[in-house]
Amino acid sequence: MADYDRFPDPTYARTVLAPLFEGAKRFHAGAFDAIDRAHLVMLAETGILPAKEAGQIARALDRIAAGRDLDAMTYTGEVEDYFFFIEAELKRRLGPDLGGRLHTARSRNDIDHTIFKMALRVRIDALLDQMRDLASALIATAERQRDTLIVAYTHGQPAQPSTFGHYLSAAIEILLRDIQRIEYTREIVDLSSMGAAAITTSGFPIDRDLVAHLLGFSAAQQNSYSCIAAVDYMTATYAALELPMLHLGRLIQDLQFWSAFEVGQIHVPDAFVQISSIMPQKRNPVPIEHLRHLASQAAGRARTQISIVHNTPFTDMNDSEGETQEAGYAAFDVAERVLSLLTALIPALSIDEDRVAATTARACITITELADTLVRDEGLSFRIAHEIAAATARAVVASGSSLSKGYAPFADAFAQIVSRPPALSPEAFAEAVSARNFVNRRDRFGGPAPSALDAAFAGYKAALAALDSRIAARRQVLEAAAAELVTCFDRLKDNA
Repeated sequence: MADYDRFPDPTYARTVLAPLFEGAKRFHAGAFDAIDRAHLVMLAETGILPAKEAGQIARALDRIAAGRDLDAMTYTGEVEDYFFFIEAELKRRLGPDLGGRLHTARSRNDIDHTIFKMALRVRIDALLDQMRDLASALIATAERQRDTLIVAYTHGQPAQPSTFGHYLSAAIEILLRDIQRIEYTREIVDLSSMGAAAITTSGFPIDRDLVAHLLGFSAAQQNSYSCIAAVDYMTATYAALELPMLHLGRLIQDLQFWSAFEVGQIHVPDAFVQISSIMPQKRNPVPIEHLRHLASQAAGRARTQISIVHNTPFTDMNDSEGETQEAGYAAFDVAERVLSLLTALIPALSIDEDRVAATTARACITITELADTLVRDEGLSFRIAHEIAAATARAVVASGSSLSKGYAPFADAFAQIVSRPPALSPEAFAEAVSARNFVNRRDRFGGPAPSALDAAFAGYKAALAALDSRIAARRQVLEAAAAELVTCFDRLKDNA
């Protein structure tokens, strides 16, 4: 017969408490340790705990950390969770009175949210490193491919000539904006919840700023209710994580399309090609497919985190804690695979210039520049010039020829529409419809011409250098805080 008076119920322990214990020791043991130490230092510094008692607790915490084997630990049901496991160990070593004094002026509520912020902070910093590496690879490849002509597509059809450098620059700008969004969410995460206690702070003279400083946070989050109820640090993080996966997924889809045999604009080297088990002629750029579904997985996992807390109470709650937080870490894990693989793939790609030239000629994608040239050199309105250019393109396509050989149909269309022969010579016509001329003429801000791209590259490099400085500064803050916490904690032990 079931014993309903004894906690925990075996099924509850198996389905909830044991998984939570496993997650806490796997993902958050280090953060628990840091919070215990920082809180203890604060209790001693403020005089809430006498120096000798703080020193005894510090020595006990060291012994607990040194003696535990996280891999071997399993949930036994003797305590409710990992927090109570540590407290039980303190009480066993120091007695129930002294062992229970570490928990003065704090709650599992503020501990949990601070732990989750610390875990997200580590992952955000790693993500920014990976995004920075991808941005660097994109910039280097775009510079190298600055003048490499490509066919730019709209609505799935050949549209105009551009360069691979210009195309990649568009992706660079989005990635840099995505990095900005991630950095902003880090600022939200970088506020300590410690000192909020259960909801309303504490009646003890705690120093919230000291604990925040020792844990490497920029500051303590101000409103104590918000510390334990507002999960925007989580929703903002995963919203910002979803976007680069969505945006890179569009780039990846283009790579898939461009590498198709019928398009063949991009060449994927053998290192990123798998073979068919039955069809010996096949070159399958399978890593691109993996990139596509992995980006979708990361975006989906990130979106799930936001959906989980939809319409939940504005209070401390399990919906946004424990297993929800741990499930979100998988979004970061998959995103890392996307960023790493794409960083390796992008520099390895090359453009099939013959296929680009063939598609350019066959699809008449330089025809817009012919219309522009007629406006400039023949004094026509753009609408009339457009009509002549359209008639020329139709004739060239119908004949199966190329636009570079289309002077005769152009001259016929011009004479028919304008009622005079064109002043444009065959040589000038050939120049007007060449892909290189098309690109070089578009030297306006943001265009694909070399001068415009060089200016863009300078801006991207400056943005990357500024990012490197911010990354280094944040790393220095965390390293300095960790070192200071060790020093302060070790000083406590001298008082035991």
